[in-house]
Amino acid sequence: MSRRTLPLNAIHAFIVTARHLNLTRAAGELCITQGAVSRKIASLESWLGFALFERHARGLTLTDQGAALLPAMKTAFEQMMQAAEQASKTHGAIRLKAPTCAMRWLVPKLVALEQAQPDLHVSLTTTVDHSSQLDNHDVAILYGSAPSGSRHLFDEALTPVMAPTSQDKKLITAAELSGFTFLHPTADGRDWQLWLAQQQAEVTMKRNQHFDTMDLAISAAIQGFGVTVADVTLIEADLAMKRLIAPFKEKVKTGAVYSLIQRPPEEAPPQLAALVAWLCQPA
Repeated sequence: MSRRTLPLNAIHAFIVTARHLNLTRAAGELCITQGAVSRKIASLESWLGFALFERHARGLTLTDQGAALLPAMKTAFEQMMQAAEQASKTHGAIRLKAPTCAMRWLVPKLVALEQAQPDLHVSLTTTVDHSSQLDNHDVAILYGSAPSGSRHLFDEALTPVMAPTSQDKKLITAAELSGFTFLHPTADGRDWQLWLAQQQAEVTMKRNQHFDTMDLAISAAIQGFGVTVADVTLIEADLAMKRLIAPFKEKVKTGAVYSLIQRPPEEAPPQLAALVAWLCQPA
């Protein structure tokens, strides 16, 4: 008998194929081709020195040796997977998914978290998708409507902002905005329209630039390109560091919120609660 390394992937293929007794169904569950399943089974049979299945026109049956081996293989494989999952939860990074529009708020929080709790590791994935699914992540920040069971982070509230060098004097009325280039966080300009409607001001938008995300519009405003509307929570650090100024006190809520969803406690890694508490604490 060959004493090469035991082919663990082939053991998994054997367990799945034994459950279905059908190569096509096993291939579907394993997300590989039927031929690949056959090759994996053949490699394990070669390692063992005996056949695991008998092939028939209508499917497969386990050989006597295959049937005797299956319970021990299944138990050992399940124990190995459970041990690996537990080790991953204990020592692995917490998987966080967040929309790109939240980065200006999120990144400073993660930097401060790393300084305060260096043993808590976070693996960040950014997305432009606002679906309310965790997928394979432990926690996700959402933008838009808050799903049932989520935790509220903050409401979106907009106000105009620009670079300090963009003006020579403090703006007094919204009408004075007409002399600036309008930076739009959305293609349809709805954010600006919402804020201007609240002011009941007649403003002519002579020059306009549209961006795919609010973060890009904010970055352009910091460079002195023009004036954008931005969420007051997202720009807190930029205002504090004088990269931006907010010349108006008025702000308007859009109805959108930033919220958080997480895995249930029985499925969560040990440090997930600490991360969630950190993200949910008031500024």
